[in-house]
Amino acid sequence: MSEITVPLGTADPLAVPKTAAPGHAREVFVARDARRVSAVTKWRKRLSWPLGIYTTPVAILILWEILADVHVLGPTVAPAPSVIVRAAVDLWNQGVLGPDLGVSLRRAALGFALGVSVGVVTGTFGGLARAGENLFNGIVAVFNTIPILALLPLFIVWFGIGELPKILIVAFGAFVPMYLNLFAAIRGVDQRLVEMARVNNAGPVRLITRVLMPGALPGFLTGLRFSLAYSILGLVAAESINADQGIGFMISQAEDYLQTNTVFVGLVIYSILGLIADQIVRLLSLILLRWRPSYEAK
Repeated sequence: MSEITVPLGTADPLAVPKTAAPGHAREVFVARDARRVSAVTKWRKRLSWPLGIYTTPVAILILWEILADVHVLGPTVAPAPSVIVRAAVDLWNQGVLGPDLGVSLRRAALGFALGVSVGVVTGTFGGLARAGENLFNGIVAVFNTIPILALLPLFIVWFGIGELPKILIVAFGAFVPMYLNLFAAIRGVDQRLVEMARVNNAGPVRLITRVLMPGALPGFLTGLRFSLAYSILGLVAAESINADQGIGFMISQAEDYLQTNTVFVGLVIYSILGLIADQIVRLLSLILLRWRPSYEAK
């Protein structure tokens, strides 16, 4: 086949010179069409979901605002989002929202750190050793079926009405999903990879750090996501009873005085905390799992 030359000054790099072979010309036209179709598809997806995963929540907020403005939703049923925002600003200016939010964040952070730490240690031991499985799996299976609210009265009896039972409730919510997901992730590592490492004379430390830990990382991140979600639920439960500070206490007071706007402010804050937690785990997944090919939805 004769050599194909591209004339100088050609505007389109895919332009077909007159000396090109017919077969090559068809390939160039197919490549050009594929590029155009890809660009159209990309813009169609971008216009269909302009805010990505936030598109649906924003659409719901807009619809909510419209329904509240036309009085389909009454102010005592579901105040408009703009009204809730103004209520949050007023509470902040009054010095109510800031301290309560700080207390709730401190409880959530301490409880989450404690629960995840215990879950990682026990889940790793249970996944790596048969003795750990026999020691922890049964009790975690029992804990997994106990509602958080059912434990709250017992924790108050055991630990009083101070900060400790509230932090322990949050820790309980974070511990169970972390253990279950990490244990399943370690046991789910491909056995062929383990055998390959052993054939190459990998010791226990290298086996854990080079095979089991990277293989279990996706399961760990899944457990982290559930732990964050359940720690928020635990925080809601802990602050709903015998609390004198925090977002839950603010909601309880607003409920007593029929202040629907303040109740929704607290609910929105809990929702935002859950959304931020989920996005943190998504970011960690993008950073830590760059080496791992995964399915990309079309």
